[in-house]
Amino acid sequence: MATSIKKLSNTFVWILMGLLIVGLAGFGAVNFSSSMSAIALVGEEEVTVDEYLREMQREQRALQAQGGQSLTFAQMAAFGLDQAVLSRLISIASIDNEVKSLGISVGDDNLRQELAEIPAFQDASGKFDRQAYKFALQNVNLTESDFEADLRRESARTLVQGAIVVGAKMPNTMTKTMTDYIGARRSFSYVPFSPDQIALIQVVPDDAELKEFYDANTAQFTLPETKRITYAHLSPDMILDTVEVSEEALRALYAERSDQYQVAERRLVERLVFADEASATAAKAQLDAAETTFEALVEARGLSLQDIDLGDVTQPALGAAGEAVFAAAVHDVTGPLPSDLGPALYRINGRLEAQLTTFEQALPDLRDELAADRARRLIEQQAEDINDLLAGGATLEDLANESEMEVASLGWSGDTGEGITAYEGFRTAASVVTLEDFPSAEFLEDGSLFALRLDEILPERPEAFEEAKPKVLAAWEADRVATALQAQADALLAATSATGDFPEGTQVQTETGLTRTAYLDNTPADMMNQIFTMAPGDLKVIKGEAITVVVRLDEILAAENNEETQLLAEALGTQLDQAVSEALFSAFISAAQLRAAPRVDQQALNAVMTNYQ
Repeated sequence: MATSIKKLSNTFVWILMGLLIVGLAGFGAVNFSSSMSAIALVGEEEVTVDEYLREMQREQRALQAQGGQSLTFAQMAAFGLDQAVLSRLISIASIDNEVKSLGISVGDDNLRQELAEIPAFQDASGKFDRQAYKFALQNVNLTESDFEADLRRESARTLVQGAIVVGAKMPNTMTKTMTDYIGARRSFSYVPFSPDQIALIQVVPDDAELKEFYDANTAQFTLPETKRITYAHLSPDMILDTVEVSEEALRALYAERSDQYQVAERRLVERLVFADEASATAAKAQLDAAETTFEALVEARGLSLQDIDLGDVTQPALGAAGEAVFAAAVHDVTGPLPSDLGPALYRINGRLEAQLTTFEQALPDLRDELAADRARRLIEQQAEDINDLLAGGATLEDLANESEMEVASLGWSGDTGEGITAYEGFRTAASVVTLEDFPSAEFLEDGSLFALRLDEILPERPEAFEEAKPKVLAAWEADRVATALQAQADALLAATSATGDFPEGTQVQTETGLTRTAYLDNTPADMMNQIFTMAPGDLKVIKGEAITVVVRLDEILAAENNEETQLLAEALGTQLDQAVSEALFSAFISAAQLRAAPRVDQQALNAVMTNYQ
């Protein structure tokens, strides 16, 4: 039973743990022991230092794999990840404490069965291998007793989880209500109005009129919070011309890249191997007499063209068949010829000419590559000296005099831009820098060196009218067109309301039985949502960013009873049942955690964060 429930929800437990992460404030900060063996006591269960350290390192590796940058424990703590890890471990310990109080345990027979079903502990025949078991635990620095104790606890947790969530089911009324909502349909008619239908007299507003529009719409011209940053930067490209590269090094790199610069002539070849010479000769005779095709011969052997494709090959790679294959024309079938698998027919599908790039032709690329590599190494050598200068009180402006670094300033609001803001490393540093920070030298992805200083933080503010004038003019013109569109739509709405139908000659578009998720080109983005708030016969003007429409709802239709709807209902039912299970298990964990009254040894926690980076 434990095994079957485990298969049902092994991953599910961890998902629920993530949902129940809470702040450490609720746990208190009681120093229950001066020992460094545990950092938290949860009922009768401990969260050990080793468990916490393993989880922090696992989180650290996951972040590095995801973002490409390694964070220290201190940086993880700045993002609150240390509390998230501790909360997760405390939640698990709360369940273990509750399981122990309930007297639930997994017997030796069940434990042996679970061990035998773990693939890492099995031999080639699928049976439990004691040596593989011992070796696998040694690799992760675990003893057999520790691992088996963890496995017992996990199995017991799964038993309790299964008892709580198995059979949990949401009433069918909820599923039907959601299915009807998603599958509901509407039929409607609409008339679109787009800017290209508007013919306005060209008007050039004066500054006073633009200023009045600017004052009335200041929010459109508000600049985001901006960091004024001064930075020093040294890239390999900046010192490329000063780097000397010897001809000996260039020729050595050219020789190393010989396969790139000296590409031999090749053929695109398919090879069909036969059991003996007679079979191959007979097949070639059939081809020559046009009694069959090469594809038919391949298919008759139970093969596909992909199975016999050799790709592009050189003449030496074909061995004794090379000369004849390279002498044949493209699309010819030649043979029988020898191969390492027996006599074969070869079909030539293409010819790739030899490509020879001389040293002189490759020289610019070779020089750029070697010079860039040496420039990066030179920059790496300068990094320590530059950090020493900064630590000694030198400013970024001083670096321009003491080194080859260039100093510049910019306003950064968090966006990816051109120049140095295109580098993720710079944006990361800019996002966390404060006014109290001192500059330090760091590397960018291309080997560049940079250091930055936050000069001031400019809050959200209206852009000066003179600087924003081009934007104001564009917005004024767009507002003028939008006003004209609205006037035409209002006029059509009034005429249609008076007669009950769109005026004769109006280009009306109709749609039948569309759901609220339907997409229509050249209509406002939220048109379908607004249509589903209307009653049959209602008329409405719906305004979008570029398109305005007048809509009349013609008919309300229920969801279709088809296979797609049935599949939707089944999927929704499964999700709702899972939501009930999650809610029940969440309530159980909350209650278990409340009863366990977790206590954190803050001294031990601080020691871990200080000593392990």
